[in-house]
Amino acid sequence: MPAVTTATASLVPFAPSSNVAQLKESATIAVSARARALKAAGRQVIDLGAGEPDFDTPVFIRRAAQKAIDSGATRYTATEGILPLREAIAAQANALYRGTDPVKPGDVVVSTGSKQSLFNTCFVLFGAGDEVLVPTPSWTSYYEMVVLAKAAPVPVFGSRSRGLKVTAGELADAATPRTRGVMLNSPCNPTGSVYSAEELRDILALAADRGWWVVSDEIYLQIAYDAPATSVLSLVPDRERLILINGVAKSYAMTGWRIGWAIAPRAVSASMTALQSHTTSNAAAVSQHAAVAALTDTAAAEAAVTEMVRHFRARRDAAMDVLDAAGVQYVRPEGAFYLYIDVGGDGAEFATRLLDSSGIAVVPGSAFLTPEWVRVSYAAPIEHVVEGVRKLVAAL
Repeated sequence: MPAVTTATASLVPFAPSSNVAQLKESATIAVSARARALKAAGRQVIDLGAGEPDFDTPVFIRRAAQKAIDSGATRYTATEGILPLREAIAAQANALYRGTDPVKPGDVVVSTGSKQSLFNTCFVLFGAGDEVLVPTPSWTSYYEMVVLAKAAPVPVFGSRSRGLKVTAGELADAATPRTRGVMLNSPCNPTGSVYSAEELRDILALAADRGWWVVSDEIYLQIAYDAPATSVLSLVPDRERLILINGVAKSYAMTGWRIGWAIAPRAVSASMTALQSHTTSNAAAVSQHAAVAALTDTAAAEAAVTEMVRHFRARRDAAMDVLDAAGVQYVRPEGAFYLYIDVGGDGAEFATRLLDSSGIAVVPGSAFLTPEWVRVSYAAPIEHVVEGVRKLVAAL
């Protein structure tokens, strides 16, 4: 048999494996990447696509990281995270939870961002033949993570009259004998809607009755305006079928530190730890020590979060004034830092035109399976937000 030469081998085209053949690039990351590329080319661009607070990480957290480095926190940690951080996460959870099985450090798995925690959750809980209900519009990566787990995401569309939130009845109608779980996110990305305690109770009761897993992504929980957002932990009598996801990225302006976590029943957290031990292992040691400060220095943390939310509210209100004056249809955000705007046509085409002609970057609603909408982030200086929304209105 003739030997395969390097030249011959190079003629074989790359074909992705079946594991990733259907995978789509994150649309939110793609928009920000294109905005950065245009800026690098000399264009004036206002990026209202990024889901990232524009504030610096609070000083007390940065100082804790510096102290950790000087103290030698530069080595591997336990895969599931350092004990002080898992203790702090458990304490924060138990301040909300009134069930019969308090959260213990062993129930917590710290990961490289809440995105990895969500991926670990989907990979451990779901598999081939399973269906997972995803209230839609929803964060784009939920659908792809379920697919990577070889399960099937089932979009369930919410009504405009309820801020695009879904009801327990709509979830029940979409369910089949193969339904194994439901993904929740409140406050919601991309709409900014917040589920009320009663709405969540109805969904949790349905899931308990059907034996579904509930995966609750609460990464925006502390960013709410009209009233505090409700954690599902405060509503359930036990955590037998509940996975709670959170992290420090949004509330503490710590996106680049990459610290998130999952709180799960012990058997599930053990399985997540085993999975993570073969993928990323532990999250960065210094980042974990910084997160301990964010969760334990409660006075400094509350002051920092309150100040950031104050700015987000001012930006939201200024942007809504522009939209209301023009009669533009949108979801009134009660949390997170997004405006979800109905552009009445092809949102992808509109977003491309808006960036090319006006230098305003927004995310097309097709990323969230609602193609007639666009998502605008107001995690940007207020003058940029107002200018961007004015130009969006002019483009409409």
